[in-house]
Amino acid sequence: MRLRLMEATVDCLVELGWAGTSTTVVSRRAGVSRGAQLHHFPSKQALVVAAVEFLTERRRDELAAAAEELPEQGRTRAVLDVLAAQFVSPVFFAALELWVAARSDAELLEAVGPLERRLGRETHVHALGLFEVEEAKGDNRALVQATLDLLRGLGLAASLSDDTRRRGAILDAWATTLDLRLER
Repeated sequence: MRLRLMEATVDCLVELGWAGTSTTVVSRRAGVSRGAQLHHFPSKQALVVAAVEFLTERRRDELAAAAEELPEQGRTRAVLDVLAAQFVSPVFFAALELWVAARSDAELLEAVGPLERRLGRETHVHALGLFEVEEAKGDNRALVQATLDLLRGLGLAASLSDDTRRRGAILDAWATTLDLRLER
């Protein structure tokens, strides 16, 4: 039941946005009684934050599995593809809905802020591992953070239109930059 609620919540956020997502709509979509949903998640905020956190952890597991398949030759570009996929996923678009809503909702920001900081740090550490670099060397910390910021921006652009071609060219250029600048 929990998994159905988590997946239905993310689907609703992606399809209906924050304003269109309600506990009633999520319960109906998940095929769960409203009472059962309220027993586990007493508010929309609690449900939505839990869903994004749960599915982000699942995406992180998928990312770890993808990391095992990375080639040695062309690794930097392959890492960018793996990371970029995280920023065009339904979980990212659901989180984006939360970020925008939290900007003007202090109560939601209080719930989402700590989650975003924790997940941001975990993603940064994971990216360091994928690139096989140490954070303290040279400009590695800034370069990896710039990479994540770039990918987040490209993901935001992808939420409005299909920019696969442009994104590919940007990632090609960024991979070249990273190969030159990251200290391994």
